[in-house]
Amino acid sequence: MTKDKNRVAYILVIMASIVIILAGIKSASVILVPILLSLFIAIILSPAYNFFNKKGLPEILSLIVVVTIFIILLGLIAKLIGTSVSDFSSNIDEYSTKLTLYYEAILKQSEIFGVVLPLDEFSTAFDTKRIMIFITSILKSMSSLFTNGFVILLSVMFMLLESQHFVQKIEFANHSKDIMQKIREIFQKIQSYMVLKALMSLLTGFIIWVALLYIGTDYAFLWAVLAFLLNFIPNIGSIIAAVPAILITLVQYGFLNAFFVFLVYLGVNVIVGSILEPKIMGRGLGLSTLVIFLSLIFWGWLLGIVGMLLSIPLTIMAKIAFDSNESSRWISILLGSEEYIKK
Repeated sequence: MTKDKNRVAYILVIMASIVIILAGIKSASVILVPILLSLFIAIILSPAYNFFNKKGLPEILSLIVVVTIFIILLGLIAKLIGTSVSDFSSNIDEYSTKLTLYYEAILKQSEIFGVVLPLDEFSTAFDTKRIMIFITSILKSMSSLFTNGFVILLSVMFMLLESQHFVQKIEFANHSKDIMQKIREIFQKIQSYMVLKALMSLLTGFIIWVALLYIGTDYAFLWAVLAFLLNFIPNIGSIIAAVPAILITLVQYGFLNAFFVFLVYLGVNVIVGSILEPKIMGRGLGLSTLVIFLSLIFWGWLLGIVGMLLSIPLTIMAKIAFDSNESSRWISILLGSEEYIKK
């Protein structure tokens, strides 16, 4: 009886500790978000940095080349996005009015077929201006990720310089081969996922951009960047990215072209997301579908939009960390897919 009480007390202490830690992380998210963003940007840029190092360039020169290319690309994208977001925000009322007209046309058409829809209730629920403002808020939140651009850039530079010596320092500090193997495993999995995911997201954004340019949809580059960024968010990211492009095309050209844009997004997500991406990246993430979705909600609540973008790599890190300890391995098994049990 005493052992049971002690076990219950131990579990309660652990749960209370987790709550305190999570509350601390959430309150410190202003500091943690730029650090995490810098870390994963450094992971994405590290293959290029290592490539120049292997070619014989000194570390400083390799860093200057990689960071310069990154700044130029980021500056061009930021300028294009900033102009598009400002222009889009100023035209919200016009787009909202046109969407309302389409909405009312649908209601009238439904009455012809004998389906009577409650106009007032639908008008309240389907507030087109609110939808357009929500889309704008997503775009502005994306651009606000880089408001601490100078701090993030400096952090990325120092992380890239430190990456060559970080493993050596850990080896010197701790001679345990198991710990070193786990650290290498975490880094390799995260790096592989982030780099390949970035390339697949880039391909997705490029195809969307070309298709929208061909159709003539306003702010095609903006929706392509949105598709690139939201492709990092599992399950719902591609759905959210498709909504503004479809609505804008509907306002501009009508149902037929909007339906064509819908088919483009559907085709890209099926071909790139469901066929090409699993084939190239493999199915080695070891996370169940439910865990992927729940991790999106959890990290999004804890760290905001950055948490949603980085939900998969953060969960992979947690899974590997749990797997490294015998007492917490059961958590790793729960997070894993059914393939993990079959092994």
